[in-house]
Amino acid sequence: MAIKSNLTIDQGSDFSATVDVLSSDGQLFDLTGYSTRAQMRKSYASGLTAQFITSHNNVGGTVTLSLPSSNTVVDGSVTQIGTNSIEPGRYLYDVEMESQAGVVTRVLQGTVTVTGGITR
Repeated sequence: MAIKSNLTIDQGSDFSATVDVLSSDGQLFDLTGYSTRAQMRKSYASGLTAQFITSHNNVGGTVTLSLPSSNTVVDGSVTQIGTNSIEPGRYLYDVEMESQAGVVTRVLQGTVTVTGGITR
């Protein structure tokens, strides 16, 4: 079962959060050979709002989620949504890890509150 944790993102600011993934015995989970992914949506049925950039430190068991403040554009196409493009409000997110054998486990889920920014 995934751990529940809520996040707050300030619109227009760089965002980063770290999460420790624990095994069933409470020890840090060895993420060597695993990939991680995390997405944010307005509701379970809505389209993708943002894809978090994820990384992990292998045996250290820590997953890092991040979003830049500005959109990343490659060849005229947005490849990464920045926090400046996310409307203020409440969203849902989750974090999954996938083993080399293709087994997917949701390790974290919750709400994201995006607070509105003034400075542009």
